[in-house]
Amino acid sequence: MTVAGEVVGAIGCGLCVLLGVAASDSVAEADLLSRKIVGLRIFDDEAGQMNRALDDIGGALLVVSQFTLHADCRRGRRPSFAAAAPAPQAEALYDRFVTAARSSQVRVETGRFQAHMALALVNDGPVTIVLDTAQLRAA
Repeated sequence: MTVAGEVVGAIGCGLCVLLGVAASDSVAEADLLSRKIVGLRIFDDEAGQMNRALDDIGGALLVVSQFTLHADCRRGRRPSFAAAAPAPQAEALYDRFVTAARSSQVRVETGRFQAHMALALVNDGPVTIVLDTAQLRAA
């Protein structure tokens, strides 16, 4: 990932997390989401089954702040971002998520909050997962 031509974050094998913070999100949800993502068993084992987590494969996280995930496109042609957290709240919860992920001993790389970033991604496999804290709270 680059900002103004400078590489600010890069990983090899692992997960690219596009993290959107909602106005209704809390510290507890940032911690919950971090634990969930780090512990997801979505990498293949010897039998080809999704049975390994990041630490099992020596993988890393690349965490990118992405408020546009909260775009509401139900009305008109211009998305509303009213559900996204204001920048100070979003940055604090983004930082909390990153800190919690790092406490798990998984290597974590990040972009720059509110920067225009260029992200290059090799999606190796057919797995893209959407996690919503509202769903996690209900579980």
